[in-house]
Amino acid sequence: MSRTPLDDSLRFAFGTLTVLPVAVTRWDRDAARGGMLCAPVAGLVVGLGAAAAGVLLLALGAGPLTAAVATAAVPAALTRGLHLDGLADTADGLGSGKAAEDALRIMKQSDIGPFGVITLVFVLFAQVAALAQAYDGSWTRGACAAVVSAVAARLALTLAARRGVPPARPEGLGAAVAGVVPVGNALVVAVLVLAAAAGAGALSGPYGVVRGAVAVLAACAAAELLLRRCVRRFGGVTGDVFGGVAETAATAALAVLSLH
Repeated sequence: MSRTPLDDSLRFAFGTLTVLPVAVTRWDRDAARGGMLCAPVAGLVVGLGAAAAGVLLLALGAGPLTAAVATAAVPAALTRGLHLDGLADTADGLGSGKAAEDALRIMKQSDIGPFGVITLVFVLFAQVAALAQAYDGSWTRGACAAVVSAVAARLALTLAARRGVPPARPEGLGAAVAGVVPVGNALVVAVLVLAAAAGAGALSGPYGVVRGAVAVLAACAAAELLLRRCVRRFGGVTGDVFGGVAETAATAALAVLSLH
């Protein structure tokens, strides 16, 4: 059976953005474009898995904090910690104060420096605290927060891969996906995710509609600020920057979704 472009796109999205056993059969620009456009779909699967873990623990009698920890752990497990590692490396590069070439070399090192450690600690604390607050409201709100934040994080990747954003290096995942998504297509995906988040928020009432939409907007804004900073600082994007953008977007979305 011949594969369709959509099949190749989904394989690229799931094969590069998750640890699910999906083989990437094409590694060209067309497949990368489709894969980055499908990134929110991968986020949906990750988010549903995270929400399922949290809700299951609540059903077994666990408290909101325990459910929040499990919910935050699932995306890390399903990405093998790559986005968190990217966030830490990006923080080390930005915090080094060195020239772009030296900062990029620091980001490629296998160890994590003090800026990376501090950033990881505060980001994970923020995510767990926000999820605990959401679960304390209701299991529906907590589950919705898990799903919407995961999708918003991958939408940030779609937007970061838009045309006009250059790669910082000629090799690596960042170079493979940098600039592959037409701006118009990225905006269409953003509108679809925004509408879906508002619809999901409706499960918790009229205010939830606004909260879901604002969460996506906040995620995109926070991710864009980091993206622009990295492009100015490093001359473009890398795989680490994409990871940092995703975690930043997820944290911003969760902060909004935790509000009553």
